[in-house]
Amino acid sequence: MKEFFSNIRGAVVSTFVLAVVCCGLYPLIVFGISQTFFRDKANGSLILDPDGTARGSKLLGQGFADAKYFHPRPSAAGNGYDATSSGGSNLGPTSRKLNDAIKERLAAYRAENGLSESAPVPADAVTASGSGLDPHISLQNAELQIPRVVKARGVADEKVRELIRQNTNGRDFGVFGEPGVNVLQLNRALDQLH
Repeated sequence: MKEFFSNIRGAVVSTFVLAVVCCGLYPLIVFGISQTFFRDKANGSLILDPDGTARGSKLLGQGFADAKYFHPRPSAAGNGYDATSSGGSNLGPTSRKLNDAIKERLAAYRAENGLSESAPVPADAVTASGSGLDPHISLQNAELQIPRVVKARGVADEKVRELIRQNTNGRDFGVFGEPGVNVLQLNRALDQLH
């Protein structure tokens, strides 16, 4: 019986020590390191107004529908750009529902950007990302939207192209992926022109 209680006591002490280390000390150490060395990223890479109001995150897409704004990728997250319901549609390439949605998006994209019915459209303009919250669009997608934005805002074409260049992220580590334009940052830069 004495051995039984000794084993129980050892198990309880071990559980308590592991709980303190894994649920207390380790999270505090990671939190301290992140706040010291990666403060912006650890706090969500927020985009703030000069008065400190958060307008979004560099890491999460937002919906823009007005003609004066660049439009992001379609979203499959919840009812659209819902960060609490991040995820893809789980529709595969043989899905009739996906094919119909892409056809509708193609027609809408071509119409809103003044393109012909046979004009090629970049895939990111008509398909959602895996998370449904990708904040970037391709350079080709941004280029196709320039005439609409220039017309709606009455600004110089070259000024908009310069803002695209300023808000383009390069390849990861210089080799992985493709350059992408952060839509939220670009649209905020456009708003600051006036």
